[in-house]
Order: sequence, then C-alpha cells, then structure tokens
Amino acid sequence: MPVREALRLLESQGVVVSEAYKGIRLRPVTNERVSDLIEARIALEASATARAVAAGRNRGSHLDELRSAVAEMELMAARGSAYGVAVADTRFHRALCRLGGNSVTLDLWETLAPQCTIIFGLATFGKPMAGVVEEHVDLLAVFEAGDIEAIERTLDEHITVMNHAMDYEAIVARRRRERDAQ
Repeated sequence: MPVREALRLLESQGVVVSEAYKGIRLRPVTNERVSDLIEARIALEASATARAVAAGRNRGSHLDELRSAVAEMELMAARGSAYGVAVADTRFHRALCRLGGNSVTLDLWETLAPQCTIIFGLATFGKPMAGVVEEHVDLLAVFEAGDIEAIERTLDEHITVMNHAMDYEAIVARRRRERDAQ
C-alpha cells in the first residue's frame, strides 16, 4: 500500500494526526484521550458481552479464542514482551466483541483497536504484566459464569478503574527519558 494511503488509514484509526504545515505526527497519548477511549470501549464491550450471554456464546467452544488469547498473554508476560501482551490483550477484547454477534459493534470496536493496543502496551509499563494477565483470567471466568451485572462490574474494574489509576502521560515521559538516556 502506498505510504500516503497507509498514513490516511492510521489517521482514520486515530493513531496519527495531520497538522497543517507540520505534517503527520503520532497522536499524543494524554490521560484525557485515554479516558475518552475507555468510555467508548466500555460501552461497546458491555453491549457485546450482554448479547453474547443472551445468545449462549459464553460457554464451551465459544471461549476457545478467549482462552487462547489468555494463554498467549501468559507466554508473552513470561517472556517480558509488553508488545506481545498488548497484542494478545487486543485479541482477547476483539474476541469478546465478536461473540456479541453485532457486526456494527465489532466494526466500531475495530476503529478503536489500534489505539487500544498502544494503550494496552503502555499499561504494561505501569503495572506488572502478570496483573494484566490475571485481570483477563478473572474476566473470562465471570463471562463464562454469565452474570451480566458481574460481567459489567468486572469490565468496569478492568477497563475503567485500572486505566484511570494509570498516569499515561507520566509513563510516556518516563519512556522518553529512558530512550534518550540510551
């Protein structure tokens, strides 16, 4: 794909921004932007999980991809790969949305996925990767149990509370200082 088209795609996904007379730059990661992203994600994922439970897609082989994503997260955490954990994290949440069976919800979630992967990766620098894995183990268990209220509470804890406890701007600043010191 030509570079111009690739940059337009990244811009449509919110990863980069185009500024007149300055060109295209990575979208700054701010706590406010993360908060907005979280609000959209929680709405989409809560809707998807409720639909999945109503359709009985929270048991048996329907959970294979979720289990596989958790196993991948565990492996990547053991290897110390923040990127690997972030990719598996994205895969887990994509599978949750897919189980909802609503293609519009999934399409909307996919527009947020590249930004989510960046945020998931940054989160591994602010809390232990094992904690990220454990949150997904808990989410999988509550999803399989099928209690909608418990699922919503667990999603809120995993997505909203945990992410609001992170200072993404400080994480980015620290990573830049570490990079510059090398």
